Amino acid sequence: MDPFIEPGALVRHPDRADWGLGQVQSVVGRRVTVDFEEAGKQTIDASVVRLIFVADDPRDAR
Repeated sequence: MDPFIEPGALVRHPDRADWGLGQVQSVVGRRVTVDFEEAGKQTIDASVVRLIFVADDPRDAR
């Protein structure tokens, strides 16, 4: 799994562009819970889907 995928990170699903931008809520083992703009909260198996890292949590950029 991508080491940048951690709570607060912004990601996209590689096969579901219609879900929009997502913010990682939690990472437990290979399960990543992401809150997507258009699809809501989804649990992704990171061993099956490689999420696309977009950016760190923008709240940290102050």
